[in-house]
Amino acid sequence: MTKILVIEDMESLREEMIEALSYEGFDVIGAENGVVGVRLALEHLPNLIVCDVMMPELDGYETLATLRREPSTATIPFIFLTAKADKADMRQGMELGADDYLTKPFTIEELLSAIAARLKKQATLQERVERELKQTESRMTYLAQHDDLTNLPNRLLFHDLLQQAVAQAATQRQNLVLGFLDIDQFHIINNTLGHDIGDLLLQALARRLQDKLPPPHLVARLRGDVFAIILVNLVNPEEAELKNMAQNILDFVSLPYKIYGHEIFTTASLGLTVYPNDSLEVDGLIKNADTAMYYAKEAGRNSYKFYTSELNAKTAEVMALENSLRRALDRQEFRLFYQPQFSLATGKIVGAEALLRWQHPELGIIAPSKFIHLAENSGLILRLSEWVVHTACAQYAAWEASGVKLNRLAINISGQHYRQGNLIDLLKEMLGKYNFQPQSLELEITERVITKDADVTLPVLSELRHMGLRIAIDDFGTGFSSLSYLRNFPVDTIKIDRCFVRDITTDKHDAAIAMAIIDLAHTLSLTTVAEGVETQGQLDFLKQNQCDRIQGVLFSHAVPAEQLERMLLEDKCFFEGV
Repeated sequence: MTKILVIEDMESLREEMIEALSYEGFDVIGAENGVVGVRLALEHLPNLIVCDVMMPELDGYETLATLRREPSTATIPFIFLTAKADKADMRQGMELGADDYLTKPFTIEELLSAIAARLKKQATLQERVERELKQTESRMTYLAQHDDLTNLPNRLLFHDLLQQAVAQAATQRQNLVLGFLDIDQFHIINNTLGHDIGDLLLQALARRLQDKLPPPHLVARLRGDVFAIILVNLVNPEEAELKNMAQNILDFVSLPYKIYGHEIFTTASLGLTVYPNDSLEVDGLIKNADTAMYYAKEAGRNSYKFYTSELNAKTAEVMALENSLRRALDRQEFRLFYQPQFSLATGKIVGAEALLRWQHPELGIIAPSKFIHLAENSGLILRLSEWVVHTACAQYAAWEASGVKLNRLAINISGQHYRQGNLIDLLKEMLGKYNFQPQSLELEITERVITKDADVTLPVLSELRHMGLRIAIDDFGTGFSSLSYLRNFPVDTIKIDRCFVRDITTDKHDAAIAMAIIDLAHTLSLTTVAEGVETQGQLDFLKQNQCDRIQGVLFSHAVPAEQLERMLLEDKCFFEGV
């Protein structure tokens, strides 16, 4: 049922409108002034608002301005009622975002006609937004699932395809071989012949793999010069047969490539693992193939290795690192660094992202990519996340106390904390202990965590948003599930992943994705932050396409708290704003 909010301080007129609109089948809410009207609008999110201009406490113009500042009410159609007929007054309302005016006195028929016109226009607008969302979703789904250089499935789609292949092999009681193939010394080709030739070589290799390993076999590009091969429909293959298959792959990969007058010879290292002999799980197979490829590369060029239990010697190193990780918190070896976020409107620092580093006593600074998965697998991630929240909040409070102004601090929280941690209680405790505004804190959650555990994360995020915290989607665009969660989840910010920003000025696909994300965010009244900005060209592109904020080494690496404090106190413009 269409919900209408009537804000009118004259009780008789308000009751008359409520009665007439209710008779027409609308769900009508009444408010006696602007203050109450704003509260009811935020609480009920009506489909349309009818509001008097002249009211005590909060007049109609202030009421409209307040609601237009809130993302949840910014696009609700708004009709003014006024006894004034002055064009200047009407222009003032229209500039604030009013959709229509009715001059008092008016008839109920005039009111109904105005409402019908606004609702019809809103419905048309909504249909267009829905259509654009679907088109954007379709375009982004394909781009997010496929490698833009080779058009092969990328690592995200590969994971799903491998799951399907394993399920089919289990049902049909067949074997499956997973191989990871890495071009030997590919960097030399890039350095001597140039990246353009290197890209053409990757494309040629992709076509050759597809030609030699046609469906139902599968080929994907995982990263850089690493490809994945899934060989299916194998019934109890002998060891000699498997070795022959591996050697054949290396043989056709090593045949010369003719590219722009260059005859290029290259070899590859191939790591393979067999289902179900080596593992029954997809993640286990991936780990095995990666380990086998590592040892194939160690053995020299143009070689293959099948996974064996003996290769698990490498696991000892991982275990040693995990043991060190268990003691690291007690030994206070973790540090928080802060990477500034810059407003494209002003060129100034408007926020920062807290980034975790491990100061290992023997190995030096260790990046999260080296230990976060160990923390998650060992169950240490909850303690580590709590330390991050405590430390970041304490630092923010210290900055506030000393007069250092930072609009917003972003913190990454592991998906495990949303599923099984005490995140809500922890943040309530921190906000109470350090006494700063909750909207100053922005929690970053990855797109994969949102879509994977929607039933669990939605209530937690809703409660956090109700507390006043802001929610950001990290690595946006790297997933490939429905974009409908953008409307269903309490999201404030979209972070454009660095993989799309890196080649944004040279790759039309990355540019298209970035523009689509920015347009989508603006349509939904969300803020956009581009990560990994390293060049002036990337900055200019993001300015031109009206991105809101950026972060990246073009202006600052992640720095210690005291260095960020000095930057904030300088309050300088790092570049010319839009």
